Amino acid sequence: MIRIAVLTSGGDSAGMNAAVRSVVRTGISKLCEVYVVREGYEGLVRGNEAPKEQSKKDSLVIPQSDPPRWLKTSDRPLSANFTSTYFGADSLKDGEADSELKGQHIIRVGWDDVGPFLSEGGTLIGTQRSQSFRQLEGRRKAAHNLIIHGINALVVCGGDGSLTGADKLRAEWPEHVKALLASNEISSAQAKNYDQLIIVGLVGSIDNDMALTDVTIGAPTALHRICESIDNISSTASSHSRAFVVEVMGRNCGWLALMAGMSSGADYVFIPEKPPAYDDWEHELCEALRRHREMGKRKSIVIVAEGAIDKNLQPIKADYIASILTDRLKLDTRVTTLGHTQRGGKPCAYDRILATLQGIEAVEAVLELSRNPGGESPLIGLRENQIIRVPLMQAVETTQALAKAIANKDFKHAMSLRDTVYRNSFDAFAATTRLDERIKLPAPQRMRIGIIHIGAPAGGMNAATRTAVRYCLTRGHTPLAIFNSWTGLLDGHVEELGWLRVDQWTTRGGSELGTNRQLPCAENIEEIVARIKMFKLDGLLLIGGFEVLRSLKFFDEVKSQYKELDIPMVHLPATISNNVPLTEWSLGSDTSINVLVEACDAIRQSASASRSRVFVVETQGGECGYIAMLGALATGAAVVHTPEIPIGLEQITKDVQFLKRRFMADRKGRSLGRLLIRSDKASKTYTNESMTRILNEEGRGLFDARQVSLGHTLQGAIPSPRDRTRAVGLSIQCIAFLERHCSKVNPSELRSPTIPMANRNTSLPTVERVSLDAEDKWATIVITGSEIRFANLKEMVENADFVNRRGRHAWWFDFKNVVEIMAGKKQEDICSIQA
Repeated sequence: MIRIAVLTSGGDSAGMNAAVRSVVRTGISKLCEVYVVREGYEGLVRGNEAPKEQSKKDSLVIPQSDPPRWLKTSDRPLSANFTSTYFGADSLKDGEADSELKGQHIIRVGWDDVGPFLSEGGTLIGTQRSQSFRQLEGRRKAAHNLIIHGINALVVCGGDGSLTGADKLRAEWPEHVKALLASNEISSAQAKNYDQLIIVGLVGSIDNDMALTDVTIGAPTALHRICESIDNISSTASSHSRAFVVEVMGRNCGWLALMAGMSSGADYVFIPEKPPAYDDWEHELCEALRRHREMGKRKSIVIVAEGAIDKNLQPIKADYIASILTDRLKLDTRVTTLGHTQRGGKPCAYDRILATLQGIEAVEAVLELSRNPGGESPLIGLRENQIIRVPLMQAVETTQALAKAIANKDFKHAMSLRDTVYRNSFDAFAATTRLDERIKLPAPQRMRIGIIHIGAPAGGMNAATRTAVRYCLTRGHTPLAIFNSWTGLLDGHVEELGWLRVDQWTTRGGSELGTNRQLPCAENIEEIVARIKMFKLDGLLLIGGFEVLRSLKFFDEVKSQYKELDIPMVHLPATISNNVPLTEWSLGSDTSINVLVEACDAIRQSASASRSRVFVVETQGGECGYIAMLGALATGAAVVHTPEIPIGLEQITKDVQFLKRRFMADRKGRSLGRLLIRSDKASKTYTNESMTRILNEEGRGLFDARQVSLGHTLQGAIPSPRDRTRAVGLSIQCIAFLERHCSKVNPSELRSPTIPMANRNTSLPTVERVSLDAEDKWATIVITGSEIRFANLKEMVENADFVNRRGRHAWWFDFKNVVEIMAGKKQEDICSIQA
């Protein structure tokens, strides 16, 4: 029997609860016993200090090994391993554990004990910075507590210090077992059975400061909190024409500061890895803000990481920056330190999904190591959109090497230890905030670039347009806005966009240019070509969804007749449906999932308040089930229906029976409520209304059902930070593509010139290499893992399903299996096999 304990340690981060829930439920579904360790390593050292006091609540007097008494014999699970709850499913969430489980730190948990965890911030099992665990004697007590509970695997969610402590315990394990046996604290049988400890690490850190993984649990949510704060600050800053200096967390890592700068349209950022190269950085800062003010800006936002330093390792503090702006520029300056607000709040959709997937992989790693003992402790990370395992101590040592590089003033090496996306993000921020005549192309090589939105609105469209305009102006090009999609081009509604006009577009949802689904066709192609010629367009940036692909496909069919179409065109995917072929992400898709998560949290609250209710939630997405599937994973839905798998009576019957069994297993009067999420095109026959009627009819006596259609709310009001940052990087790449394929631009001018930023010499963002032929002037920028590349029109068409308006391959579809694991469907399958 594998017994797994999971603990959270160090600073809390949003998503830790989702990770705990994932480890617990995956472990139970794999026939493991799973425990939670309350209060981190301190709880591991203390163990279960005193006998558990009897409670008035029946659910809390049950021995740890027995199913709860409130569960009727006829309703008990087929396997004792699938006990619903051992101490009351809401005790941890409501804080009752502090009184009801007083002195109990290592607690076996059942399926529903972690039911409410997914949407909760922080860590419900507690965390402490344990001094006792730092001592050998403390770690020996921890080893003793693990052995007497029969635990042979430990999953730790924390930062580099917490993970280092876990690996240290593993390395010392034989010594601890030998000492405990010698002191008769464990038996020889226990010493033999628990001769090794399996350690698996999950990185919980809001700073995103762990090497060898692209994102850490909690960092995306922290970025959400920062952007929400800066968005609110921006309105008062503009009202009073003030400057704000915002300090964010990040001792040795500037990820939060940099991404917040990109997401909020800040004027300046200070990060630890790339400090000012010269002593008089204050002058460059003031010059940059002065130029922005001369352009007409009413506000100035400077973001500084708490670990920001100058080249001599002297701290750059927010108060000092404020005094510089006040004294030299005479700006009314305020300082805002966000502090621990960055840690708080409900986890965003990405953190919930990331933590869930990594928790599953952690359990898989435990099982593999139990079969093949002696391997290195793994760290579960994310690279190129794939969940990976890397040696835990290698990741920790690389992380610590970065801090040493900074301390040794080897900033070039420090920056090299960050991933390519991070380095390019810094360059992209510089390229879109600097006003520098030295990096413009010669006048004869400057382009007139049209920017058009096509299809339905999506979060990030405006951010991409702002970046494209700013980068065009940086390079000397003329950016031309084509309002109201192809209709606007036909009407001649085309205007130049200036630097200031787009300044605040980063945070705006929808489409400032206007967009619709009208497409080029035989009836309007003559007029479209005439307008391209009239406005002397040298290239087109097309921001939109599947309709862009259809537009380019039509152009390809008629291009031999119109030489005006022989200009570079690049497609930047932007659609909440995420149905563009070949790319894993589209602008707007992250925003829509976050809107769905927020709505479903409120809906689930209503369902839980009603005690026994199922909500049937309908999403947009057309014939692509991306929103429904990712939404189901992020909200913990019990059932998900998408168009990719036809829904029939047999499947609906299984879903109804599953819901009935789950409600029967709930503690009477304490049901959490459940969600069924479905795409609006999942079935023409079984609509939202018919599904609700079926559930109401079949669930009589157990539950009732209500329906909700989220509709156009999924397009979102404010783009998510993830969509904003993607918009910045991708739009710069798109303008660079147009430059490369324009006959006016000399290839020698495409070398990355240097942009001075606070005396930090930085280059224009590196353009990803592409394997396109010279004649491939039309392409779509796609994201595959961490790779950004351009796919030509032929490749896009070959991978498109034009009948259903989606790609032929959905990278996310295997998540259906994950949704079912987390809902408990796979648990039932295993029970049936055992029976």
